[in-house]
Amino acid sequence: MAANVAHDNNAVNVYFVRYPSCMAAAPRQTPGGSAGSTSAGLGAAGSAGTTVRPYHHGNLRAVLLAEAEHTLRERGAQGLSLRELARAAGVSHGAPRRHFSDRQALLDALAQEGFERLRSQLRAAAESAGSEFHARATATATAYVRFATRDAALLELMFAAKHGGQAQQLSEASHSAFAVMLDLIEEGQREGALEAGDPERVGTILFATMQGIAALVTGGMVDGRRADGLVGEAIERLLRGFAQSAVGHAGASARDAAA
Repeated sequence: MAANVAHDNNAVNVYFVRYPSCMAAAPRQTPGGSAGSTSAGLGAAGSAGTTVRPYHHGNLRAVLLAEAEHTLRERGAQGLSLRELARAAGVSHGAPRRHFSDRQALLDALAQEGFERLRSQLRAAAESAGSEFHARATATATAYVRFATRDAALLELMFAAKHGGQAQQLSEASHSAFAVMLDLIEEGQREGALEAGDPERVGTILFATMQGIAALVTGGMVDGRRADGLVGEAIERLLRGFAQSAVGHAGASARDAAA
């Protein structure tokens, strides 16, 4: 058993050379027992007689997910298996089951991580665009289309996984991600940039537009370099249409009241 754990740890250390970002959450123990920096740990472990054991700090899970996402991009979900994942990560074939009970658990974890990443990117885009609604809407829509075209296989997995064994947990992650868009739509309605009413209806129209552009790009029907410009034009036309609709509804309400 000790030999297997040591093999897993050494293999993970080698793997971090390929995926250095996975080291971020893994402090090492110095000979004195205190936590030192990760970068120092890679250089000093052998000389001080201390072995860096990132597995015990939870790094193996991050490594496996990184390798799984790489495989997903290269070969699709059908190319994923725990045994192949263990081989690619350089660990024993049983090591992944310490974190994922089966293949579906791995897919669910990938999907959840995808929704969390999407939420983070959408929120960052909205916050970085300033306070003007049009700019915030354009930035958020652009961030979504970039995610959908760059991580098309992951997005497909995310939507499919919502209906799997962890449907409730993944549904919550999905709602959290798309809540960024719904909050933005409600903001536009309060400012009068969008017509009043059910924000989910407006959100569905916006989402269909963004997903359509992403599908055209990933399907090779539109050059990916045109995507940002198409998103900007689509948002401008949508907001103009929604604004005109809002004015029309307001005028009709005023006429009804006068009658």
